[in-house]
Amino acid sequence: MKKQFKLGVIGCGFMADCILRGAVLSDFLRAKKIIVSDVDIKKLQKENEELGVFFTQDNRYVAENSEFLLFAVKPQNFPLVAQQLEGICPNKMISVMAGVKKATIKNAMGVAVMRVARCMPNLPCSIGSGMMGIDMSDYNNDPDDTEFIDKLFGSMGTVLSVKEDKLDAVTGISGSGSAYVFMFIESLIEAGVKQGLTQDEATTLAIQTVLGAAEMAGNSEKPLPELISGVCSEGGTTIEAVKVLNKNNFGGIIGDAVDACVRRSVELSGK
Repeated sequence: MKKQFKLGVIGCGFMADCILRGAVLSDFLRAKKIIVSDVDIKKLQKENEELGVFFTQDNRYVAENSEFLLFAVKPQNFPLVAQQLEGICPNKMISVMAGVKKATIKNAMGVAVMRVARCMPNLPCSIGSGMMGIDMSDYNNDPDDTEFIDKLFGSMGTVLSVKEDKLDAVTGISGSGSAYVFMFIESLIEAGVKQGLTQDEATTLAIQTVLGAAEMAGNSEKPLPELISGVCSEGGTTIEAVKVLNKNNFGGIIGDAVDACVRRSVELSGK
C-alpha cells in the first residue's frame, strides 16, 4: 500500500535539519511529502514554519505512514525509539546514527529482512558542501530506491558509496575531518598575527589559501606530492616551512589523529 509520506524522519536535531533543508530547498522533495517527529515541539514548529514539512510527536505514526524511515536520533536514544515502534515493520530505513550498525538496527526492530542504508555525514552539510559516505548495499537490487537515497543526501553535498565496514574510516577522514581543517586554519591565523598581521588580515589570508589549495587539489591532474614540490623552489621560502613540518612529523600527527578517531568509532559501534 502506498504511504502518505515519501520520507519520515525521527529526530529533529542538527543533522535532520540539514537533511530537511537540503531536500526541500533544492526542490528534490516537496515539503508535503515529508513528516518529522521529535520530543521538542519547538524544533518541529520551526521546521514547519520555515520549510512547510508536516510534524508530529508520534514516532509510530511516522513509521507507519512513510515509505522511507530515517533515524536521526542520538545513538543512545535509539533503543527507546525501537521499543516505541514495536510491531511496526518498515522495510526501507536510513540511518545517520554514528556507530549504530545495520545489524543492530534490524535486531532492535525485529525485522531481519528490512533494508537499511547507513550514512556518515559531516558538518559542511549544513551549507550544502558536505561529504557523505553511504552504505546502500541493502538496496542494490532496487535502482530507484538507491537513486532516491543518493539524491536525498546529494542535496547536501557529495556522496561516496562505500561498504559498511569502511564507515569507521569515513568517520576518521570526512566525518571528523572538518575539525582538523578548522584547527589548521586557526593555527595559520595565530601564526600570521604573531608575524604582525591583524586578525582580519590573517583570517582572510588563511581561509582563502585553504579554499584555493583545496580547489586546486580537487581539479588538478597532478598528484599531491607534485603540487607540493611545485610550491617549493630550491633555496626559497616554502621549502624551509615544509622541512619543519616534515621534521615534526606533520603527516604522522594527522595519521595518529585519524587512528584515534577511527578507534573510537569502532568502540562506539561495538565491534
